[in-house]
Amino acid sequence: MEALRGARVVVTGAGGGIGSALARAFAAEGARVAVNDLDAEAARKVADEIGAAVVPGDASSVVPAARTALGGGIDVFCANAGVGTGGGPEADDADWELAWDVNVMAHVRAARALLPEWLERGEGRFVSTVSAAGLLTMIGAAPYSVTKHGALAFAEWLSLTYRHRGIHVHAVCPQGVRTAMLDSTGPAGDLVLAPTAIEPEDVARAVLDGIAAERFLILPHPEVAEYAAARAAEPERWLGGMNKLQRAYEDRLAERTVRQEEERA
Repeated sequence: MEALRGARVVVTGAGGGIGSALARAFAAEGARVAVNDLDAEAARKVADEIGAAVVPGDASSVVPAARTALGGGIDVFCANAGVGTGGGPEADDADWELAWDVNVMAHVRAARALLPEWLERGEGRFVSTVSAAGLLTMIGAAPYSVTKHGALAFAEWLSLTYRHRGIHVHAVCPQGVRTAMLDSTGPAGDLVLAPTAIEPEDVARAVLDGIAAERFLILPHPEVAEYAAARAAEPERWLGGMNKLQRAYEDRLAERTVRQEEERA
């Protein structure tokens, strides 16, 4: 993609999973990439592999260091870092606060730091890794679902507010992706996400295609569009279907508990 050749690109959470696939994909297109991750060693490994700059640390405050590492400016910012916090209202406040801070406020803080530069030159691109949970929901993971809805809402707000001023925004909403985060979702992920899970490289290709087509909503799983339409058009039917999944999830949890008790006996 000629538009990305020489572009200065930041990818947060790029030490593995979708983030590392995005970093590799942008580098392959000739972009100058800055790899960010809390895991400094993982970030450095990816950066060394693709000849990129490395800016380890918190995704919420990476913009100044990344700007310096890329020679004074940023053209594309991929807000990819995220946490898959599970549980419901009973989850600790700390879990809710972490999900809110990483999945939403890191995007807000990055945009706050980037927008003055972008608005001054009339161009910039913000790529938000949201998840299909932001359009739909995820059983067993209220903090994740709620904050991913927030991430989508913020991306929508950025797009509708600044698109006439040259700011391009994309919301990437995959379902299951074969990453460490999917591995950590347990029975819920096995039930809902694993059957149709794709590789991180598939998501990266979808992102490049979405940028080329200037699509706000990027759906690596195209069927998510149908699910979202059904959710909007027939909410009672959709909620009933999701509750059926919830009951199947509870059955799996009960079966696992029985197995664990038998193993301890």
